Amino acid sequence: MKEIHSNLMKQALRQAERAFELGEVPVGCIIVRENKIIAKAYNQIETLKDPTAHAEMLALTSAFDALQNKILKGCSMYVTLEPCAMCAGALVLSKIDTVYFGSYDLKTGACGSVINITNNKSFNHKVKVYGGVLDTECAFLLKAFFESKRSGQNGYSVN
Repeated sequence: MKEIHSNLMKQALRQAERAFELGEVPVGCIIVRENKIIAKAYNQIETLKDPTAHAEMLALTSAFDALQNKILKGCSMYVTLEPCAMCAGALVLSKIDTVYFGSYDLKTGACGSVINITNNKSFNHKVKVYGGVLDTECAFLLKAFFESKRSGQNGYSVN
């Protein structure tokens, strides 16, 4: 794995840490074009009371605004958790080039773990996907969040 991918995933992890601090599931995301971060976001589902406020969706919206375009050719996304079906569909529609993700999501992952929307032969765009970038670090943050939630620490509770 190239050092640049690790460094960029660390930027996504910083976003995930912000989500953690707010009591959100700690998923963070950045979008890069020409080695420059053009968008960054973290999960805000609870904050915005919006089940679509995933880090990827918020970062995509920010990138569209930054480029003044709905197409993200030449862009790469770094996200700490494998995108779900909604986010993977949005990635295909945005025509983003590449997605690098940290932890595999064996329950809802839609970039190869459960289903593979990003490389479905029926769609007109395929996204290059690379999983497991800083997997240990990304998984640790998610595990810590859910353990604290189960134990009721930091004001989180299962109820």
